[in-house]
Amino acid sequence: MSKAIQEETVLSVRHWTDDLFSFSTTRDPAFRFLNGQFTMIGLTVDGKPLLRAYSMTSANYEEKLEFFSIKVQDGPLTSRLQHIEAGDKLLVSQKPTGTLIQDSLIPGRNLYLFSTGTGIAPFCSIIKDPEVYERFEHLVLVHGCRKVADLAYGKQVVEETRDNELIGDMVRPQLRYYPTTTREEFVHTGRITELVESGKLFADLEIPPMSAEDDRVMLCGSPLMLADCVEMLERRGFAEGSQSAPAQYVIEKAFVEK
Repeated sequence: MSKAIQEETVLSVRHWTDDLFSFSTTRDPAFRFLNGQFTMIGLTVDGKPLLRAYSMTSANYEEKLEFFSIKVQDGPLTSRLQHIEAGDKLLVSQKPTGTLIQDSLIPGRNLYLFSTGTGIAPFCSIIKDPEVYERFEHLVLVHGCRKVADLAYGKQVVEETRDNELIGDMVRPQLRYYPTTTREEFVHTGRITELVESGKLFADLEIPPMSAEDDRVMLCGSPLMLADCVEMLERRGFAEGSQSAPAQYVIEKAFVEK
C-alpha cells in the first residue's frame, strides 16, 4: 500500500437515522490537516482501495479522527462503509485538502457557515478551532435538513463544543447555532436562501443583516444549495476567495453522497 494511505482502526460507530451515521478512527501522529479540510477515506475492496472524499469533523488537535456520512444503499463505498464496526480497518489518505480554510477569506466581522445535510461536517471541525474565534466576533452556523432527526449529529457537536473545558468559555458567547428544517415542523423552518432573503435569520438571531463589507461566508452542502447560495451572495456583492486571492466567501463541493 502507498505511504500516502494509512490503515486506521475504527474506534466507534453511531447510527443517527436510517440514512446518517458517524464514526471515529485512530489517527496517525504524522497526519496533519487544517480545520475545514477533507481527505480521502475508504475500504479495501477486491484487493484495491475504494476511496471517497470526507471532511474531518474532528479538530486538528484531537487525537482521533471523526467523520459524518450519509448512507447510499447502492453507493460503491457507503453501501459497505455503513456496516463498519469498532475494530475494523479503514483507509485514510495522508494528503488532506479543501477550500474551507480561514486563509481564503479576508478579515471580517461575522463568519457564516451555511450547510445542508452532511455538509455540516467541515464546520464541526471549524467551530472547535480557537483561532476562528480570535478572527471573528461571531460564528453563525446554519444547518438545513429535511427532517428534525437529521439535525441530531450537528446539535450534539455544538453542545459538546460549548461545554468543552478548554474552549467553551470562548465558544458560548460567540457561536450562534441555527438549525432549520424543510419537510417537518421545527422551531426554525425554511431553506437557507429564504431565511437570508426574508431577513428571518437575522431577526431570529438579533444580528444585523449580512453584508459583503463586514461578513464572510463558507458554504458546504447539496449542489442545489451551493448554486442558490452563490447566486444570492454574488448578487449582494460577495466574491469567491481562494488561498492565493482571499475574498468574502468560499465553497466546498467535495462532500460525500455516494
